[in-house]
Amino acid sequence: MAADARIGSELAGYRIEEVIGRGGMGVVYRARRDGRIVALKLLAPGLVANAGFRARFEHESRLAAIVDHPNIVPFYEAGEADGHLFISMGYVDGTDLRALLRSGGRLEPSRAVGIVEQVADALDAAHARGLVHRDVKPGNVLVGDTRAYLTDFGLTKDTAAPAKLTATGSFVGTIDYVAPEQIEGAAPDGRADQYSLACVLFECLTGNLPFPREQEVLVMWAHLQDEPPAVTPQRPELPRAIDAVIARALAKAPHDRFPSCSAMAAAAGDAIRRGSP
Repeated sequence: MAADARIGSELAGYRIEEVIGRGGMGVVYRARRDGRIVALKLLAPGLVANAGFRARFEHESRLAAIVDHPNIVPFYEAGEADGHLFISMGYVDGTDLRALLRSGGRLEPSRAVGIVEQVADALDAAHARGLVHRDVKPGNVLVGDTRAYLTDFGLTKDTAAPAKLTATGSFVGTIDYVAPEQIEGAAPDGRADQYSLACVLFECLTGNLPFPREQEVLVMWAHLQDEPPAVTPQRPELPRAIDAVIARALAKAPHDRFPSCSAMAAAAGDAIRRGSP
């Protein structure tokens, strides 16, 4: 792989040191400014010229800055420099949950629940401010030595936002973790994030996706129509109460789920630790 030409250069006063992540939306670097180490996300160049994306970028950057929580990666600033849109965030010395699952497989139940409890608390804090993350998945959960962090609020939805800032005729999220109402095009609330977090919990406990299918359209159909999967056929040593928790959190109708993400995480923790939901 060719070396990244930006390593060692500066952008908006940030000295770029190392690539720490890549995705369809851009590249994330470890960078430094005024002695502070940050995660600097540079969005793909093609997005700069997209007027609709720029408006949403500016709006959602302001949203990300208003949630202060110990399990949410802090947001520092967003702007444009040298033809690139960038976001500066807190740097977490660790790995993301996706890499952790890929390298080590399923997690010990207590660790899985501990991570989900922290992410649930972060999500409830965002929901209390009227924000919905809409893309909760292992790749957006960073795991440090003692703490888990929710990151990448780039798809965050302000429940009071003007409709013109949200694309119509499509849903926002990641297929393997997306709630049914997002697929149907309904306006999501915090219960959609709960559904996604339950998908993450299922994957942490089993090492597998809740609805593994060969085609994306079949995954969407499963989210809409198939019964929620059970954990215990894959982890028979776990109490069956965890299946009831997953089933409720993955209910097709939002009103059938738990009242909050923390309530779901607490029920999962109780099921794992004491054997009853």
